[in-house]
Amino acid sequence: MFDYRSMFNLAGKTALVVGGGSGIGGASAAGLAAFGANVFCADVNLPAAEETAREIRAQGDQAQALYLDLLEPQTIASALSQIGRVDVLVSTPSVNVRKPLLETTDEEFDRVIGLNLKGTFRLMREVGRGMTEAGRGSIIACSSIRAKVVEPGQGVYAATKAGTVQMVRALAAELGPHGVRANAIAPGIVETPLTAPIKNRPDWYQAYADKSILKRWAQPHEMVGAIVFLASDASSYVTGSLLMVDGGWTAVDGRFNPPL
Repeated sequence: MFDYRSMFNLAGKTALVVGGGSGIGGASAAGLAAFGANVFCADVNLPAAEETAREIRAQGDQAQALYLDLLEPQTIASALSQIGRVDVLVSTPSVNVRKPLLETTDEEFDRVIGLNLKGTFRLMREVGRGMTEAGRGSIIACSSIRAKVVEPGQGVYAATKAGTVQMVRALAAELGPHGVRANAIAPGIVETPLTAPIKNRPDWYQAYADKSILKRWAQPHEMVGAIVFLASDASSYVTGSLLMVDGGWTAVDGRFNPPL
């Protein structure tokens, strides 16, 4: 009989979590380590990555910190040379410029595209090459509900998140024959440094909470179940997918609850 209890076991796996210094990345690093992975917490903010790694080790799990900037290709190569084989990649970094499209400058466009889309592409490409040579691996990229639904001021950010999904699907098709899976998750409204400006606006914060079926924001640790699932053998037949982790945000049509 198949050993179902081992499906989520990550012992012996090496995981690289980019953006591991905070938010969803930090929680993902801790979650993967808790299931047995040797985790490398990589971040442009090295002290933050080191703090995440320290907290993980304090729980008796394995973690190390690395400097990695998706805008600097040489830092990706340097990190991979230190890690060696990567079994699981989790990519979380993103930036956002909230502006109407007609007011967005070329420089702002390039900034968001450069990190969210090109940076993610660059990372998946380099890690994917190693996984292809090894004949195994799981690539997990953070997309967003904005890959499916938008609002004013989110055009460029949404384009990067939809683009990430399509890149992941292409990777799944291209690397599947080599034993490598690629998937994306679409978080809803999560309390992270990226969304801090919204939290500071009570009316905006509450409006977002009310839009989800669960009527609240998510915490970063609530994304970890999806990450561990996609990293582990529990998802061995899952590739090219977009897993919504959005509290039902994209399931409900409209902003008005009709009288029933």
